[in-house]
Amino acid sequence: MITCLLHIRKDFRQRATNSGYREKTLKLNCAKHKFGLKLWSTNRNYLVEAKKLYDKKIFDYIELYVIPGSCDGYLKLWKDLEIPYVLHAPHFRDGVNLAKKERENDNKKLIGEAQRFADKLGADKIIVHPGIDGDINETARQLKNICDNRILVENKPYHAIGSDLICNGTTPEEIKLVMNEAKVGFCLDIGHAICSAKAHGEEYLSYLREFIALKPAIYHLTDGDVNQFRDEHRHIGQGNYDMGAILKMIPAEAMITIETNKDSNDNLSDFKKDIEVLKVLWNKLN
Repeated sequence: MITCLLHIRKDFRQRATNSGYREKTLKLNCAKHKFGLKLWSTNRNYLVEAKKLYDKKIFDYIELYVIPGSCDGYLKLWKDLEIPYVLHAPHFRDGVNLAKKERENDNKKLIGEAQRFADKLGADKIIVHPGIDGDINETARQLKNICDNRILVENKPYHAIGSDLICNGTTPEEIKLVMNEAKVGFCLDIGHAICSAKAHGEEYLSYLREFIALKPAIYHLTDGDVNQFRDEHRHIGQGNYDMGAILKMIPAEAMITIETNKDSNDNLSDFKKDIEVLKVLWNKLN
């Protein structure tokens, strides 16, 4: 599978340099899926490139991660693009921890900024992380009190990045608890689920099926190493995930945000290649 995907990436690089190559070759059997570009609310540097790729129908929506304090300076820039949006609220790195009661006021304020973005951009989905080093029942309580039917809780890997802390919301059981108690939807991060499976000693494809049974409203997709505890956000074809088996699990017409690393501050060429590889692979599966 890895060799096949790397060959596809190489083939597309060759074809992209051929003047006869046309974007319409990407209109394959996976056209029913909606692909998303993940950006940060302060990513002014990608505005022009994002609009260009959207107009070429390379992707269908932007998933915008809200950097705290960015609303006044950046909201209009994103609104002027006239692209559909999904919002991602700030998470632990930026001060939100729904699993801690003492953080509740700050959590409401920071998630409120994502709600403001969603209001102005017409987004019907706001993704939140369930928290770190706390109580999943507290996460459910706080989300119930926020009471916004646009909210989707995202599953997490077991180990937090860059620390010894343990994430909340790492198992299907925890996610189901939050969904039921807070009446929110679900965002399935496939890389996070695979990392969690490794930490819990579970076979990762079976673990993914348990999460998919919860009927996610949206998916996050990257490649990675099945033997790692932490998500590496590798480009499609640069890891050892069984991407063919994973793609077969994703329902038709699903929304899929590509969360691979950005290798350039000037363009989104690597994102475009990831989309191209996925579309060719999906076509081979159909």
